[in-house]
Amino acid sequence: MASSANTEACYVALLGLAENFRTSNPPNIKLCIHCLQSILTLQLAPKIETRTRVQLGNILIAHTKNTDLAISNLEKATRDVDDVKFESASVLAQIYEQQTQYELAKPLLQTALDMSQQSPYWHCRILFQLSQLHAIERDFPSAVRLLTSGIEVAGKSRSEYTKLLFLLSRGMLLLIDKKTGDVHETLTTVSSLIETYNGPTIQKESLKVFFLILQVCHYLMAGQVKSVKPALKNLQQIIQTITQLHTDEEPDSSNPVDLFQWLPIEHMCVLVYLVTVMHSMQAGYMDKVQKYTDKALMQIEKLKMLDAHPILSSFQLMLLEHIIIEKQSWIFQVCHVCQQQPRLFTTHGAQIHTLLGLYAMSMNCMEAAESQFHTAIKLSRGTELAAFINLNLAIIYMRSNRQDELLQILEKVDPEKLQAQSHGLKASANYVRGLQSFFQARYNEAKHYLRETLKMANAEEINRMTSCSLVLLGHIFLSMGNNTESLNMVTPAMKLAGKIPDVHVQLWASSLLKDLYRLSGDKAQEEEGCRLHTSFSQSLLKDHFQSSQLSEHGLIHWTEGACPFHLNTT
Repeated sequence: MASSANTEACYVALLGLAENFRTSNPPNIKLCIHCLQSILTLQLAPKIETRTRVQLGNILIAHTKNTDLAISNLEKATRDVDDVKFESASVLAQIYEQQTQYELAKPLLQTALDMSQQSPYWHCRILFQLSQLHAIERDFPSAVRLLTSGIEVAGKSRSEYTKLLFLLSRGMLLLIDKKTGDVHETLTTVSSLIETYNGPTIQKESLKVFFLILQVCHYLMAGQVKSVKPALKNLQQIIQTITQLHTDEEPDSSNPVDLFQWLPIEHMCVLVYLVTVMHSMQAGYMDKVQKYTDKALMQIEKLKMLDAHPILSSFQLMLLEHIIIEKQSWIFQVCHVCQQQPRLFTTHGAQIHTLLGLYAMSMNCMEAAESQFHTAIKLSRGTELAAFINLNLAIIYMRSNRQDELLQILEKVDPEKLQAQSHGLKASANYVRGLQSFFQARYNEAKHYLRETLKMANAEEINRMTSCSLVLLGHIFLSMGNNTESLNMVTPAMKLAGKIPDVHVQLWASSLLKDLYRLSGDKAQEEEGCRLHTSFSQSLLKDHFQSSQLSEHGLIHWTEGACPFHLNTT
């Protein structure tokens, strides 16, 4: 009896010391681990030993690189008969996922799922986790089936909140899988359910944010830049409201199945910045892209100092992808983020090489751009990204007069046959066809394609596409000798390009304007046109020279293997 009491006292003392070392400032993780390992030398009840092994596994994963020891402890904990085995299986599966050992993680979670049917909280948690694994492997049907099962489980457990989380998660996967009809149906169902939800305010507002993020992405994926504005404005207002809520004043639910959280509020704020950047990029407002990207990246750095959650790296990567064309030196930040989370190189490799191709095009390095685009196509999983890449390859082939390759690629991006949901992509396909017709002096055909582009671009306020189409139409009318109509096209294009701003379009438009004013005999306007053209030309030449001197410029020749970090000498 005395021996048992002494053992219990030792256990309590060591556990208290371990927690003290963990929470001290600064934490002493080494001594915390030592205390937990010492507990395992005591003759304790199996339940206590299992709980200690899970605690030790969590500490080792969070604060050390000793993954093998963490796995060893967690594997032993999964043999327990209590609910703690579900936690150990969940944490162990997270480790396997980080190591991309999905074939070890999936059966482990499937076993836990089969055994957890009498534990609704763990059953729901494992359903979320297993569906995520299937989604990572792009097995969306399996992931959706698991989430559908979760909707039923949450409903039977009388958790309307978690049922809505499962519904929204299913909508998110359907959106990724481009199941447009199913997405619309899901969003319509969820919208009415959220309106009638009577749970805690923080839960209701979080669900609204999740719903609106999906709605905004649904619009943006279709290139509906104008139509998305009300939803985006609503989202921005709700995120301001949610940051001012006093969440500690709301009572906790007595239903354990309610104890899920989609995202912490701080992460939601970053995500709202991200979709705002996506919208500004599609609309062509580069100053807003820069403004919101800077704010979001600053927020991410603050959050990473507290907890370097992998999702923050994903957000950071997507933000950086949107401004690489403006700041080429930031490509190394992208590569460093991917180095910290190696799986991101796999999921974002096609986008990174596409961006490098676009940068190379802007620098007139056409051979390098072509190589980057071919690499991106090999890595691409999405038909819309492949179509976007092919449109840019078509422009390269036009500029180098490679007619056979151009005709082959134009067949793939024929606007009449293009299987794309994106409004902007279809407009771009018409623009490229118009550009080809212009180069071949088929002006009436070119005007037809460009008017289709303008119709689509104006309908959704895709400003950069509108300005490019107007300038090209101006060029066509000038070539046809219709100077008045040419001026009517180029003048608004110049104003819109200044609003974006887009120096490349301004340079092109100012070149046409000075010629038009020269032909009309307007000396003052011709001189102003020459001044503007010289100013834009010098600005671009300066940018080109500075970019070409950066060590990162050499990345345009990287098409295989690991990112060549040695190029970064800064």
